[in-house]
Amino acid sequence: MSTSKLDQILAHHYKERESGYRHKALKMYPHICGRCSREFSGKGLSELTVHHRDHNHDNNPSDGSNWELLCLYCHDNEHQRQVDQHYQKEELAGKKSPQQTFKGLSGLADLLKKKDNQ
Repeated sequence: MSTSKLDQILAHHYKERESGYRHKALKMYPHICGRCSREFSGKGLSELTVHHRDHNHDNNPSDGSNWELLCLYCHDNEHQRQVDQHYQKEELAGKKSPQQTFKGLSGLADLLKKKDNQ
């Protein structure tokens, strides 16, 4: 099977799966972003996305308990927060970032003493 054929099959599967839970979520919940409370209707409804609270797109309970409607911007922000948390956990686990060596105000006390002595 060619790569492009496989890509087409996967894209079709993803679109089918997404349209199923998206359709259900839009029926269940008011068309309002769960974070910024912006309301959506008409053509703007396409900017309202379904966020999976546990980040597992295969976890789609029929009661919608793993879904949350978020606008494109809040949805992107939510996923960026997850990425940031991942890197923070790595730092805490011992993969520390380079130590800060520049101390911008390190000579300030000496400068103030000189000024007071003048």
